[in-house]
Amino acid sequence: MLETFPNPRPERPYLIEFDCPEFTCVCPRTGQPDFARIEIRYVPAERCVELKSLKVYLWSYRDVGAFHEAVTNRILDDLVACCAPRFLEVRGLFNVRGGITTTVTATHGARP
Repeated sequence: MLETFPNPRPERPYLIEFDCPEFTCVCPRTGQPDFARIEIRYVPAERCVELKSLKVYLWSYRDVGAFHEAVTNRILDDLVACCAPRFLEVRGLFNVRGGITTTVTATHGARP
């Protein structure tokens, strides 16, 4: 479902950032919606992530039951599989649930 396109400057390391402030998944225990901000930062190698496919991909989680840690790491794994970046970081900043916020950060590769 995730699509890519050729990196226009594969010889140059540069940072791309995406911010999805309206991410939703479902708590696997209660069935209640979990709301989060998903932040993605990556340094592409040969391929870049196509934005509309990323949007559709992230929307696909709306009915998926997943713990915060699992969903953040799955997004990282799927993005790494689709574009093989030099570096990729996914941060899931989940809204308050039971008086506690959760932030999960998963990374691939060396930080720039």
